[in-house]
Amino acid sequence: MNKINSLSPPQSIILAIESSCDETSAAVLIDGKVRSNVVATQTIHQKFGGVVPELASRAHQQNIIPVVREALENAKINKNQLTSIAYTKGPGLLGALLVGSSFAKSFALALDLPIIEVNHMQAHILAHFIEDKKPNFPFICLTVSGGHTQLVVVKNYLEMEIIGQTLDDAVGEAFDKTAKNLNLPYPGGPLIDKYAAIGNPLAYQFPIVEMPELNFSFSGIKTAFLYFLQNNTKKDPLFIENNLSDICASIQYTLIQILLKKLKKASLNTGINEIAIAGGVSANSGLRKTLLEEGKKLNWNVYIPKLEYCTDNAAMIGMAAYYKAIEKQFSSQQSSPEAGLLF
Repeated sequence: MNKINSLSPPQSIILAIESSCDETSAAVLIDGKVRSNVVATQTIHQKFGGVVPELASRAHQQNIIPVVREALENAKINKNQLTSIAYTKGPGLLGALLVGSSFAKSFALALDLPIIEVNHMQAHILAHFIEDKKPNFPFICLTVSGGHTQLVVVKNYLEMEIIGQTLDDAVGEAFDKTAKNLNLPYPGGPLIDKYAAIGNPLAYQFPIVEMPELNFSFSGIKTAFLYFLQNNTKKDPLFIENNLSDICASIQYTLIQILLKKLKKASLNTGINEIAIAGGVSANSGLRKTLLEEGKKLNWNVYIPKLEYCTDNAAMIGMAAYYKAIEKQFSSQQSSPEAGLLF
């Protein structure tokens, strides 16, 4: 197990870059404290109903210099004061990752600074250490996003073990596909959450596929939901329009129950009652509320990140880099981004 030195490196000033998908972000951290966190969201994908990789890469190229400049200015830091540059190695869209890694390496080379490559999913987990309250080790983190659904035992800042994961689609992808089938605009996940808040979660029932051990599956429920809509709209062309809130509440309830069932099992199997969530779907208000309610019943200590640290951001990349810098885990200029990287 890696042991983290309790002493901070002298005046660590890290510039962190995040470019794994459709948000260009830069942050400055001084001795592990976030001084700035700038995010440029790409709106061009809305008319396509999802992220277009080539357009994402081009937008990153346009955004990265202004975003970095703003992050440095907001932190009142000159580039010559930086002690290292961090960037997202993966997972993510390869073209998007290349923009961030190329900029970070070039900037570091020009300033003669070490570089730190960061795993995107580990960074989501370490977003919990940006502000209080912080989880105690070991804790279980349910990482939920558009590309990942994982149960992770976090043993310390740098040692994590995946004990369960989706065997097909991610829960975030299920939310987005559901929204698309309901003719909701992209990104649809937040809209499902919005309508679900005023709907009846027990109005409709959807099947839950039983998966072995602590693994998940969401492909089956997506297919069942599509057939549900097709069958009902044949009978009533206005079915979706007249029942949108109840439909959203019911499918969201089912997806959350799938997550919570495995999370409860993971806690029981490991004996760990320190429970956290991370990733873009952790911004879902239904999931946040349900987790807090279940935590009280099960005597869990529950940790939920602030909304600004749920979605992709460079502050979490900087936080992970800070702990890697303490252990002098710097990277090579020859290292390449990895789109399919897990841990």
